[in-house]
Amino acid sequence: MVARYEGMTVAQMQDLRAKMREVGGSVRVAKNKLAKIALQGKPCESIADYLTGMTVISYSEDPVAAAKVVDAYAKTNEKLVILGGAMGDSALDPAGVKAVAQLPSREELIAQVVSCIGAPASNIAGAIGAPASNIASILSTIEEKAA
Repeated sequence: MVARYEGMTVAQMQDLRAKMREVGGSVRVAKNKLAKIALQGKPCESIADYLTGMTVISYSEDPVAAAKVVDAYAKTNEKLVILGGAMGDSALDPAGVKAVAQLPSREELIAQVVSCIGAPASNIAGAIGAPASNIASILSTIEEKAA
C-alpha cells in the first residue's frame, strides 16, 4: 500500500509502524526514485505511479493485513492519505485498497475452511450418537412410568 504521510508526527508514524508489526507487516519511508528503480520488473511495478511527494510504503506477508491496518489508521488520522497499492500484479486505487481491507484475513479464511471441513464430521458423530441417546431417553421414560 502506498500512502501520503505529510504532516504526521514521529509519534504517529511510530504508532502506525507498531500496528503494522502486530500483523506481521512493515512500514517504510523510501526515496521515491530508488523505490521506482527497485520496482522495475516486479509484479507490483504499477505502484510506481503513486510514488510522488512524501510517501510511505506498507506491506505484509498477508496481503489483506497491510490494507486493513492502513485503512483503519487513515480513518483515525486524516494526515495519512491512501494513494493506492498493488495485490500481485493488479494495481489498486484508494477504493480498491478499501475493498481489500474489507476482505477476511488469512487466519479468518483458514478458520472458515477448517470449520467447513469439521462440520460434516460433527454432524455424522451427532447422527451416530442420536439413536443411542433416543433409546436411552425412551427407556428412562418407560422406567419412570413403571415406577
